[in-house]
Amino acid sequence: MKAHRCWVSGRVQGVFYRALAAQRATELGLSGYVRNLPDGRVEVLAVGPIEALRQFTDWLAIGPSAARVIEVRIEEDAAALADPPQGFAVR
Repeated sequence: MKAHRCWVSGRVQGVFYRALAAQRATELGLSGYVRNLPDGRVEVLAVGPIEALRQFTDWLAIGPSAARVIEVRIEEDAAALADPPQGFAVR
């Protein structure tokens, strides 16, 4: 199990990015959340098996068809493993 905190930049708000990210994360068995940030980026916390995280972050780099992802910055978040979230939420 690992936890990744990701920041996605580009045209990622107003294109169903959060809803589809939550759907994909749920399909992969990940927990965490996705939320819009005031600066136009999307923040994602994803917790789960390494292979599922890899598949999810690959999806984050593409997103839905209306999105135009410029960058996905990923950091490990060991603190999230201490009290992992239940389910995957859109905030």
